[in-house]
Amino acid sequence: MMQSLKYWLAEHPSIVNFRWSHTQSFGSTWSFLFAAIAVYIVAVITLHSFLSLILSKSRRIPLGPLPAIHSLCVSLISAVIFVGILYSAAAEIRDTRWFWRRTKTISTPFQWFLCFPLGTRPSGRVFFWSYLFYLSRFLHLFRTFFTILRHRKLTFFHLFNQSILLWMSFLWLEFSQSFQVLAILLATLLYSVVYGYRFWTAIGLPSACFPFVVNCQVVLLACNLISHFGVIFLHFLKGGCNGMGAWGFNSVLNGVILILFLNFYVKMHLRKKNVEDIDGNSNSSSSSSSSSSSSAHGCSRSDIKFE
Repeated sequence: MMQSLKYWLAEHPSIVNFRWSHTQSFGSTWSFLFAAIAVYIVAVITLHSFLSLILSKSRRIPLGPLPAIHSLCVSLISAVIFVGILYSAAAEIRDTRWFWRRTKTISTPFQWFLCFPLGTRPSGRVFFWSYLFYLSRFLHLFRTFFTILRHRKLTFFHLFNQSILLWMSFLWLEFSQSFQVLAILLATLLYSVVYGYRFWTAIGLPSACFPFVVNCQVVLLACNLISHFGVIFLHFLKGGCNGMGAWGFNSVLNGVILILFLNFYVKMHLRKKNVEDIDGNSNSSSSSSSSSSSSAHGCSRSDIKFE
């Protein structure tokens, strides 16, 4: 069973012989990327403006099981990518150790996760899964439309975050950027858990009494931040990592996302504190019922707002 799984996820000829190509890989051109992001932004803004004109903000459009199905699909796809790139990374480390000794840039598997040797090309197992991760980012975009249809909410942070994550996953492939394997492992692990949780709540099962999605994002951002310092250290200590130009550009974008997220996180906690202060000044009988209601609503609201 395990051998069969390893074959289909890491040793299949389509995976081993994969090569990122502008002529053979779907969505691999700059024009496609720019057009896709532009269409996404225009479609989202148009839908939000149109619904704001014809419907009241409190009115929700029923979507039936679509959000639950979407969350389940994203969770399962992310889990498959996580396992696939994990197996593929192990196979690549096994097959390319001889190259490490020649380049003298890396000496351990952990260093390889952070720093590709100079001259690395976007081909082979890990780049196959990086390509699937890039394509899966388009599936994530549908959640924006679900949020607008159900809650009539559209924030600059959400629009910017989704567009930039699509952009960054493209740059990983285009420039064979270092750190992408570890970044994909962290991201897909998070997505499989978060979207599994969203599926769990979408089918009516109880939700967490704290902002689960936001806290998961905090963990991911913290891990990415620590890893970036590791990349810088290896780049200067070992004589260079591949794709550092793209890495630098992505680091700036990640910094902007981090600032926007921290702004959201602080506002969320200030709002929660204000709600608790109001509840504290209420009568004890009404406070108990309204506090549990506000708490549950607050958890769900924070998960919804941070899409």
